[in-house]
Amino acid sequence: MTRTGASDVGGVVRAPERRRRVSPWLTWLVVAPFPAWAVARLAGLDRVPLLVEAMAATPYAAVGSLIALLVAAAARVRGAIAVGLATVLTMAAMVVPRALPSAPAATGPALKVLTANLFFGHADAPAVVALVRRLRPDVLSLQELTPRALAALDAAGLGELLPYRHTEEGWGASGGGIFSRYPLTEQPGFSPGGGHAMPRARFTLPTGQAVEIVNVHTVAPLGPAVADWRAQLAALPRPEPGVIRVLAGDFNATLDHADLRRVLAAGYADAADATGTGLVPTWPSGRRLPPLITIDHVLYDRRASAVRTEVHTLPFTDHRAFFAELRLPGR
Repeated sequence: MTRTGASDVGGVVRAPERRRRVSPWLTWLVVAPFPAWAVARLAGLDRVPLLVEAMAATPYAAVGSLIALLVAAAARVRGAIAVGLATVLTMAAMVVPRALPSAPAATGPALKVLTANLFFGHADAPAVVALVRRLRPDVLSLQELTPRALAALDAAGLGELLPYRHTEEGWGASGGGIFSRYPLTEQPGFSPGGGHAMPRARFTLPTGQAVEIVNVHTVAPLGPAVADWRAQLAALPRPEPGVIRVLAGDFNATLDHADLRRVLAAGYADAADATGTGLVPTWPSGRRLPPLITIDHVLYDRRASAVRTEVHTLPFTDHRAFFAELRLPGR
């Protein structure tokens, strides 16, 4: 007979190990920046350097707020979960509508608008003209138009496609120009001194509607230039009876900047936002980093509608060209 010793039965009973949780203070450290961001965005606090630049990244902050909510849920910190959920919903309400198209209401003639920043005039002129030939815009708005760039565009055949123009070319980033299928009537300037040229002109469509195009190119809101940037956005002409006004160009602002939203509140709509492409970035282009933010816009009088928008990459410029097909109100 074999005798079993006490050591041969039983064993050591161990308590199950507890899963380690993220500490509450670390959870709040992850969550807290996003409600602060949402409050700053809603309250329009982007009036000073750093805040202005940071606000352009709001769509990415919206994604970050969702990650922060998942961290709070994993840590089981109820207060952080509640704050995180409210922040995600708020951020989504600010950002998601830009990806949802709205039904156009206007039933009048079409107006095709193309805008491009030429990056100190270095953009490839034949590529610009080829894009014009393909898209057949009624009006073209060019920023950073230099005398050399204008000569190159003419040599590539731009004048044959858009024979009418109002240009204020200049060296560096200062110049701008409007090119049209229809005869143009120059309008007085409006921009505060010290900024880029922002020519504007009116023309009449064959159907009789009067249209005004404004070539927008505000200064970049960096450091002390924020004050000039805000003043230039505030100076943009507002809609008025008797003419359909379109603002097209490089605003150096996104829909998350309060100063641009004030322009929209005066009676404009953003073409990309209306067609569900408001989150498609336009800058920077042609660099190692992909485009990150949307600062090139076509804004139009709300009596009109946007039916189609596109972005196109051009060689040797840091902005993507932006195209919008609008529908004007019926007469």
